[in-house]
Amino acid sequence: MSDVKILHHGATTGVTGSCHELFYSDNSSVLIDCGMFQGAESADRELGESQIDFPLDAVQALFVTHCHIDHVGRIPWLLAAGFDGPIIATEATAKLLPLVLEDALKVGVTRNKRIISKVIARIKQLIVPVPYNTWYQPFSDNRFKAKFRVAGHILGSAYIEFQVNKRRVTFSGDLGAPYAPLLPAPKSPYSCDILVLESTYGDREHAKRRERKAQLRAVIEHALKDKGTVLIPAFSIGRTQELLYEIEHLIYRSQSRVWKDLDVIVDSPLAAEFTRHYREMSKLWDKEALRRKRSGRHPLAFDNLITINDHASHQKLVSHLKISARPSIVIAASGMCAGGRIQNYLKALLPDHRTDVLFVGYQAQGTPGHDIQKYGPRGGYVYLDGERVDIRAAVHTISGYSAHADRSDLVNFVRRIYRKPAEIRLVHGDKEAKQALRRGLQAVVPETKILIPTDQGSSN
Repeated sequence: MSDVKILHHGATTGVTGSCHELFYSDNSSVLIDCGMFQGAESADRELGESQIDFPLDAVQALFVTHCHIDHVGRIPWLLAAGFDGPIIATEATAKLLPLVLEDALKVGVTRNKRIISKVIARIKQLIVPVPYNTWYQPFSDNRFKAKFRVAGHILGSAYIEFQVNKRRVTFSGDLGAPYAPLLPAPKSPYSCDILVLESTYGDREHAKRRERKAQLRAVIEHALKDKGTVLIPAFSIGRTQELLYEIEHLIYRSQSRVWKDLDVIVDSPLAAEFTRHYREMSKLWDKEALRRKRSGRHPLAFDNLITINDHASHQKLVSHLKISARPSIVIAASGMCAGGRIQNYLKALLPDHRTDVLFVGYQAQGTPGHDIQKYGPRGGYVYLDGERVDIRAAVHTISGYSAHADRSDLVNFVRRIYRKPAEIRLVHGDKEAKQALRRGLQAVVPETKILIPTDQGSSN
């Protein structure tokens, strides 16, 4: 495999900052993702030039696996550092990417509308949408081409197969779990020489769908009994839509008047916009979701669903829930509680014993979500915006809604590759997750060299 060169510029010591560089000639390369570092991984990184701490001389294009911020958040800094090549993505990702980056700039960089508009306009000019399952040749060099394959993680997500000098190199991006709601599961490639594989849940097994649906029902019923609020910190794209899909089904199947009257609140203009795109691109849904739609149900637009857009309505709702005795579900960003509207709900409702906080995704070390998840069950506290907030709420975690493949899923993804890779590189995971996944993979592909890369491409 020495004739293929890959450098890693992120997602080597944790689960954020995904960015990898694949060389297709001695002096020419492409990037796969350019994500933001988050939580403890961002502690020593200030916004600015240090966000792009690698040379761009060879980089000719950027390929995007999907538009979660830990995979695309550094794109504005990539442009500022001089990148001017195409940004190549699936058709759905091409539509969603400008929305994600506009929101990221507003939250983390500037409120200056002129600057934001200029950056987003340039990004739109550079985006090249490509359909799934079609070989795409971005350059005149016919020794290099790429194909997007369904990853099942969020709408538009893909793993990418590259043909490089007769070698097949695959980057997994984030793989979805089989039997997850709404989207079809990923199917393994026929052949692969080098696989760069995520390992987020490489050391864990998710609850099965029936089990996690029962857990979700139990948390909601606890809130109904206590007349409290269920707070669900969730990413605006992917997690929010999956939860709405499952909650709609629970309400649909229930015979209880209390369930039928339950308010389900999405307090995020961005999540509402993404949900609209999910509805418009229902052709990408899986068979189960399409059957429900054909039967006349509206899994992402049901009667109980309330969307909060403006900030004044948000503040009013936070105050109302703090003093009311009406049970409700609130889904709001950010997924790791590091910012966004969820923080206002947490400040107001974490000290209330009637509140239930439900985590349905990975909580990176150094984020408030991680602290609430770790210390909340023991009646601890968390700092939000520098303010100490005591935790009297019940804290729950359901790992099955992570939208990530678990250890068995990742091993099976490799097992089902007909012509097995000679080399696998494990990225996008904590040390323990990578080591556990390495052990699982060695049992399946004992002849494969399994590496754990570090930044700038070295491996051990």
